[in-house]
Amino acid sequence: MANKENATPVTPDEIDDIRVSLELDDGEVECRILTIFEAGGQDYIALMPLSPDGSDNDEGEVYLYRYAEDEEGLPQIGFIDDEDEYEIAADRFDELLDEEMYEDM
Repeated sequence: MANKENATPVTPDEIDDIRVSLELDDGEVECRILTIFEAGGQDYIALMPLSPDGSDNDEGEVYLYRYAEDEEGLPQIGFIDDEDEYEIAADRFDELLDEEMYEDM
């Protein structure tokens, strides 16, 4: 990961307002960042596609991508094209969700 001093600072009030726009085959989709996490020595990002009105989608759909920062601290995401790698990332994301649910109890 890149030097955090180069990254744009985000306040706790701004964290829920960060959006990522993805250009998919069927058009552009705006997503909310759920989390950035590590699995198998690689960083990943979980994105929730938003409804056209900007609210969370009703299906609970989540996109997982590789995550990195360039030498200037700018975020970069990449498609996960290996099934085994995707399973590693998805399993870790599921574990994070389970941990969060347990902490909320």
